[in-house]
This record gives sequence, structure tokens and C-alpha cells, in this order.
Amino acid sequence: MKNRLTFYIAAGMVLGVAVGYACHTGAADVAAAKVIAGYFSIITDIFLRLIKMIIAPLVFATLVAGLAGMDSGRDVGRIGLRTMGWFVCASLVSLALGLLLANVTQPGAGLHMVAGAGDVNTGLNTAGLNFKDIVTHAIPVNLLDAMARNDILQILVFSIFFGLGLGALKHDPRVNALIQAIDGLVPVMLRLTTYVMRAAPLGVFGAIASAVTLRGLDVLFTYGKLIGSFYLGLALLWALLIGVGYLFLGREIGPLLKAVREPAMLAFSTASSEAAYPRLTEQLEKFGVDKKVVGFTLPLGYAFNLDGSMMYQSFAAIFIAQAFGVDMPLSQQILMLLVLMLSSKGMASVPRGSVVVVAAVAPLFHLPAEGVVLVLAIDQILDMARTMTNVIGNSVATAVIAKWEARRSGARAGMHFEGLRGEVQ
Repeated sequence: MKNRLTFYIAAGMVLGVAVGYACHTGAADVAAAKVIAGYFSIITDIFLRLIKMIIAPLVFATLVAGLAGMDSGRDVGRIGLRTMGWFVCASLVSLALGLLLANVTQPGAGLHMVAGAGDVNTGLNTAGLNFKDIVTHAIPVNLLDAMARNDILQILVFSIFFGLGLGALKHDPRVNALIQAIDGLVPVMLRLTTYVMRAAPLGVFGAIASAVTLRGLDVLFTYGKLIGSFYLGLALLWALLIGVGYLFLGREIGPLLKAVREPAMLAFSTASSEAAYPRLTEQLEKFGVDKKVVGFTLPLGYAFNLDGSMMYQSFAAIFIAQAFGVDMPLSQQILMLLVLMLSSKGMASVPRGSVVVVAAVAPLFHLPAEGVVLVLAIDQILDMARTMTNVIGNSVATAVIAKWEARRSGARAGMHFEGLRGEVQ
């Protein structure tokens, strides 16, 4: 059944390209193409709304149940430190790799773009991307409001406090009943995820058909060098992530990638990390990752560990500099890498966060706003690949953290590979 769904998602992608191209060539003008693309977007919007409907209760239930089930606050602190340590290292490596690839492949060289004298409106809101707003935004004023907006970072903060409180009082019979109720909510939400996922091929078809109807296939040739260079960089990042994963997981890295292929394809085709989150949670647990680790590490990863997005930011910034002939010595590039590293930690709650970070950082290094507009023209194509990479990176990180916990306990409580391979094949 799972292989069948994967096939249907792939078929939805291919059919979306074919139908979208036919509509693009048959449209009378750009306005007509936009109208047709809008109809296709209805299908995708409905699917993504169904996904968003289950994300907030799923994040809350898995994280709270995981924290309440931990033996002590030390467990939370230990796993949290290991998780954040992994995320910081992965972010630096991703940014550095993007910087290196952009300098080697020179995707913007030869474009000879000229910056205009006036201000350019990119349509991106960068006002909220500053240290004060990022820190204060992380603290929720109202849990229901945070859930209504699907703000994972705010849900995460509340769930951590709530889960720690439940864990401290779990021997109280009244509190224990609440813990069991929340724990019982998890399989219900996962079952609901299964129902929603049956509409995934339709959602994928609508997303691809809409994008191709609007942009056509010519954009692939116009920006071919940039797209090719970026996808090459992501391929190298994949190889690096898989290689590091192999050091910790051994041969189980293969079955892990096979287990998460469906949410990864969903992330690629919809360019939405949210669309992949519920299924990714389910597949990691079926693979054998301890649900306490999944519930704690995966939401953190969605807020702080976006490997593909990190690489995109440094890559896009260097591309803009090359396209407009802006000289950036190595010392300035390294400084920009560190600024991107800090700025990106607030992008989880910002729409089109990766591009917004680039737009916010660009003026600091005298990069013209026209360059951001240039990148925006193909952001959908780049976003698909970087979102898929985010899913792979978080899958490997979650599995490795669980492996560490299993080794520490001296048992295989964190991972149960042998008995579960058949469930994910």
C-alpha cells in the first residue's frame, strides 16, 4: 500500500508537468495562465489546509507525551544539548558548502546585471527578522492563537514547559490520567494523517500543474546554470548527510532513507515542509525511532535545522554578488556566513523564510535588491529541492539522536530496526 502511494505521488508529479505545460502553451496570455494556475492551486490549497489542520495537535501531543515519558529533566537537557549541537554543526556545514559551491561554479558570472538607482520592492516582509522580534516571538502569548496560526516555534515552547510540568507530577494519579489521554491522542492523529495522505497525489498534481502553467519549462533553460549548480550542491549535501549518518547508523541508513522517501517526495512536490511533517513523524516511529525522541527532536529540527535552506541562503547571496559584479573578499563572505547563521534561526515562523533572510541580509553587504527579485523568479524550483533536503536532514538527525540515547541506556530501546524493517518497505 505504501509503495502504491509513493507511485501515485510520482505519477501526480509527472501528470502535473504534462498538464501544466499544455495549459501554459495553450493560454492566450499571462493573465489567462494565472487564472488557470489559480484553479489548480485550489486543489493544493485544500490539501495543505488538511495538513495544517493536524499539525498543531500532532506537534503538541507527540512533544508533550515524549517529555512526560522521560525519566527526568536531565534527559531533556541531555537530548536538547545533543540535538542543538547537531543542528548548529549541520547549519554551519550547509552554509559553508553553499559558499564553496557558489564560488567554484560561478552561477552568476557573466550575467553583468546593473543595479537601478531607485528602490526595488521585492514583496518580502523583512521587518520582523531582527534579534528582538525573533526572541520575543518565540514565547507564545496564547496557545490557541499559536495553534490557529500553526506557529511551530511557539507550540514547541509551550509544549516543552507543559511536558516538563507533567513529567514532574506524573506519579500523581490525576496527572497520570492526563498523560495517558495525551499519549492516546498521538495514534489518533497518526491515523488521521493516514486518511489525509490519501489526497496527497491530488495535492501534488495541483502544485506542479499550477507552477508549470504559470512559469512554463523555459525557466529551466533561462536559469539553467543557477538551478544546475544549486541542485549539484544539494546532491553533495545529501552525500555528506548520508555519509555522516552512516558513521552513526551503519547499514541502517539505507532503510531509513527508504522509510522517509514518501514524506521527502511530498516535500519536494509541494515545496512545503508542513505537508511532510505528519507523515515523517509516522514513518520515523514505524522505523523504530523512540517516539519520545521523535516528539522532541523533530519539532526542534523544523524550527532550527533546515539544511537545504541554509545552503540556499549562502548560495543565493553569492549568486547575487556575482550577477551584479559586487566584489566580496573571503573575509566578507565568512562574515556573511555567520550573519546568515544567526539570522536564519528566526525564519521558521516567517513566510518564504529562506528568501526573506537573503533579502534582509543583502543590504548589509551592499547587494542590490534587484538580485533578490532575480532569485524569486525561480524560487519555486529551488524551494522544492531545499525543502526535500530539510526533510532528509531532520530524518538523519532524529535517528542519530535516538541511536545515541539507545547506546547510553545500554539497550536498543531507542531503535528497533530488526523488527520493523518490513513495515516501512
